[in-house]
Amino acid sequence: MKLLLLICFCCILLQSNAYKILVCFSVPVKSLNILGEGVARHLVNAGHEVTYITAFPIKEKVKNLHMIDVSSNQNIFEGDDILNIKYVLENRAVEADMLYMQTRVYEIAAATFQHENVQSLLKKDQHFDVVVADYIETELYAAFAALYNCPMVWLYSMGAHWEPLRLIEGPAHPAYSMDYLTAHVPPFSFLQRVDQLWTQIKWSFLKEFFTMPKEEAFYKQFFGPLLSERGRPLPEYRELIYNASMVLANEHHAMGNVPATPQNFRFIGGCHIMTPIKPLPQDLQTLMDNAKHGVIYFSMGSTWKSKDAPHQLKMELLAMFAELKQTVIWKHEEPLENVPKNVHIVHWAPQTSILAHPNLLFFITHGGLFSSTEALHFGVPIIGVPIYFDQFININKAIKKGYALTAELSVHWADNLRKPIQMMLTDPSYKAKAKELSNLYHDRAIPAHHELVFSVEHAVRTGGAVHLRSPALHVPLYQKLYLDLVALILLGLFVALGFYRKSRRSGKKKRD
Repeated sequence: MKLLLLICFCCILLQSNAYKILVCFSVPVKSLNILGEGVARHLVNAGHEVTYITAFPIKEKVKNLHMIDVSSNQNIFEGDDILNIKYVLENRAVEADMLYMQTRVYEIAAATFQHENVQSLLKKDQHFDVVVADYIETELYAAFAALYNCPMVWLYSMGAHWEPLRLIEGPAHPAYSMDYLTAHVPPFSFLQRVDQLWTQIKWSFLKEFFTMPKEEAFYKQFFGPLLSERGRPLPEYRELIYNASMVLANEHHAMGNVPATPQNFRFIGGCHIMTPIKPLPQDLQTLMDNAKHGVIYFSMGSTWKSKDAPHQLKMELLAMFAELKQTVIWKHEEPLENVPKNVHIVHWAPQTSILAHPNLLFFITHGGLFSSTEALHFGVPIIGVPIYFDQFININKAIKKGYALTAELSVHWADNLRKPIQMMLTDPSYKAKAKELSNLYHDRAIPAHHELVFSVEHAVRTGGAVHLRSPALHVPLYQKLYLDLVALILLGLFVALGFYRKSRRSGKKKRD
């Protein structure tokens, strides 16, 4: 019997597929690293050994999870006024700067590779079976896959936008595809279609002539010697970045307006939501349980902090909330004075636990995709106060779906919130629509975190999931637009016209 058990145990060991996985989320934005931590934990829970590069290290010790601390990357955003609510209020004309975004994210990637902790990792004689890296604006992290000669999986914190789609199929058509800096929701008007086309052209021009040369130069200078030490040639950068196995996107079709995607573009929206949901702290549990008229939750996320708003504006918000009979939970990162009895201030909020409570009525949010996804997960309607990045498109999609309203961030913020709050309190259709879409969101073949784990494992098992790659990636633009056919037709017409004119002149001479 002991021998039989030993044989069975050995068979189980032989059948196990434990991989060494490098996960990189080095951009110093807290919400992105919430996704990164969720990815790392799910892969560890699936039995894999994960090395996790992050700007927000996990404090607790987790078995088979090795932390690479690049928290100094947070210094790169110091002094960036756009991340401050007060600055946004004083400069309402603030617009997304493409070149700023491309440059800043390149700087973060370069700083990550040059960080002493990452340097120590790269100098070790080890291997990884797959690299999973956060994608936003730069493809420089594909160098990890070149170094370790393994598949590359991009994890995109937003939706089916044309920037990540171009890496595995080519840019999506601007007549119906979006990017994270737009506020337009398809179907587009004529001017919106023109704007989307111009956006793609402008972004591609800046990438090709300003950002890509810097990335390519850094890649050659930094990774050339590392590959040489391993006795392998350095792959061409402009080929390497289009060699990804998959893109995993933090979105779900229930959010709507998702364009067609190739087979190796997978949706894992909500995978960062860990289950079972942790219980609320006792004070919040008691507060929400005893809220006879329901609870309103107000949070502007982890980047744009409520504490940075002007003092007078915060006092006006408190006065407006005091008019309500509902309980208001406000995530405010420092103490506030003269807080009404129905308002409860929390410096840190267990957001998913709050959203899961049955007494929650709706969520006032900046509209980041993580908060938007969590609201959809729990069937909670939202009032969006978008500030920057993808927040405008997220809120506009939710409005179009019928479970959201919006209020402009301005010096009249309190007044702007009054009407949508009353509409949410008096019109049950928003809650009903949120519940309907939540049911659609949960109606999946497999849970999001299982899709994540399966996709990463599939990329390893199949040697890079080459069988899933779209042939469209290798079709030049002129062929996709049939410009060669148009040229041939025009040439034929030109030749025919020449013959026609020649025959007319010949006929005229004969008559003469």
